Amino acid sequence: MSGRLRFRFELRALADVGPWGGERNPDLHWFALTQGCYWIELGGQELLRYSERTLRRWRDEAGGDVRPYADYFVVRIWEDVLEILADVLEPVPPDLVTFVSSDLAGHPLWDEDDLTHEAEAASDWHGRRSMYMGPLVNAPQMRWWRTVDDDGDRITVSWSHEPGHRIEFAASPAGRLVLPTGDYLAAVAELDGALLAAMEQRVAALEASGPPSGVELDLEHLRHEHRDRAAWLERARARTPATDWPAVRAGAREFLAAGPALPPAEA
Repeated sequence: MSGRLRFRFELRALADVGPWGGERNPDLHWFALTQGCYWIELGGQELLRYSERTLRRWRDEAGGDVRPYADYFVVRIWEDVLEILADVLEPVPPDLVTFVSSDLAGHPLWDEDDLTHEAEAASDWHGRRSMYMGPLVNAPQMRWWRTVDDDGDRITVSWSHEPGHRIEFAASPAGRLVLPTGDYLAAVAELDGALLAAMEQRVAALEASGPPSGVELDLEHLRHEHRDRAAWLERARARTPATDWPAVRAGAREFLAAGPALPPAEA
């Protein structure tokens, strides 16, 4: 499947952002101020949008409206995208495409405690292309990798999530999207620019108004952190993965020889 990629989000209104620290020591900081919801548009689908059945159950339990998308701190998806950026941009050699496109979960070697150094190197290399979704329950498992060959410079993203779970998502249970690397980079830059612009407005508003009554907020540190985070994308792109290619190749051969590791089904 091919199509557009966008990382989307909405911040909660500043007045609706809840402080951390409980009733005794309420405080706010840059991370907490990103409270909102986020999702990923992929080839006409919305990953991290909950299924109507899940939303209906939550409406019945909460007695009101619920957000259809992942409801958390938007900074998390931003951090997680940047965390894997350099590894995703590292082109995968042709002889490792079968391995990188395989889903190792459930592989006979996956849960082994005594892997060889080479198998551990291959497993780590494979895993560094997976985007962390830890804060979300039953969230899709997503992996990204780059190939550069006669057919072009492309990023492939595959996803899968467990069907039949109490928390379900609206997108297909498994799928794969191929897009030009330039489109992937544009989507990352769009997310970075949009979040930093929204947070600039939020930081400036708090500098003008002061912290909410009774809430601790270090405005000087808030501005400092905002300036620092504005450089995170450049730092992420400047990082060079230290890949031990002989070890990764040898470990990949061990995985592929030990048993099948099939990629997710196409959507």
